[in-house]
Amino acid sequence: MKKTIVRISSSLFPRAFSNFAYKKLTNPQSHKLKQNDIVNMDSSTKSRFNFKSTEIQVYEWTTDAKPPILLVHGWEGQAGNFSNIISRLLAENHSVIAFDGPSHGLSSKNGGTSLFEFAEVVGVIIEKYGVKRIISHSFGGVATMYSLAQNPSLAIEKYILLTTPNKFLDRIETVAEEVGIAKRVKKKLVNRLESELKMDFSKISVADLSRNVNVKNALILHDEFDKVLSIQESKAVNDVWPACNLEVIHGTGHFKILNAEIVHNRIITFLAT
Repeated sequence: MKKTIVRISSSLFPRAFSNFAYKKLTNPQSHKLKQNDIVNMDSSTKSRFNFKSTEIQVYEWTTDAKPPILLVHGWEGQAGNFSNIISRLLAENHSVIAFDGPSHGLSSKNGGTSLFEFAEVVGVIIEKYGVKRIISHSFGGVATMYSLAQNPSLAIEKYILLTTPNKFLDRIETVAEEVGIAKRVKKKLVNRLESELKMDFSKISVADLSRNVNVKNALILHDEFDKVLSIQESKAVNDVWPACNLEVIHGTGHFKILNAEIVHNRIITFLAT
């Protein structure tokens, strides 16, 4: 009933509802970390660097093993979401680097961000720290793949995607469904974003991006019954990416995949081979 009312209202007041959906897409919400995650993040060496008009928060754990493994969180996530994975990587003597994306976590929030700004930061960190191995979660996969496709000189040896969306337009569809806006308003929203960013969103998909990335070996882990991202998204990517292998897992869902021991074990074995 509520979404029906919103859909009717959005048809009557398209500009107001388009602005609301725009803000939701470009201004990620903050979510508090658990105390144990905070403790783990506090064990890192912290630094910040300037990126355009923002400051990006970086976390480093350095061991004898270099270069570090880069962790890329999802939309409305933050580096601390990888806390348990970080602990396991350190136990296996891997160096780790993580960051809070623009307008995420402890990075500065200056009027919102976008997939493309997020992707630029990924590229900057890969180059700055000589990253050769990456682990991403959810939307972080889109940002990472976009960055790698735009910079084919960035050669990655191993890349683990803990679920991944495929089409960028699906993110807009999700927000439109959450807000309950009418189709006409959604189209207005897409037109505004495409105009501002000078992009055709219909042409942006991880499957297509995979054709232009320089990744030697990739692994996607996706729960069969993920309620946030359908496993069909990862299957579409895997079908056209020769360097990739999709492994279906069970009982973790979309977020608990970050904390599941079976996933941690698979990460370690994949990195070791």
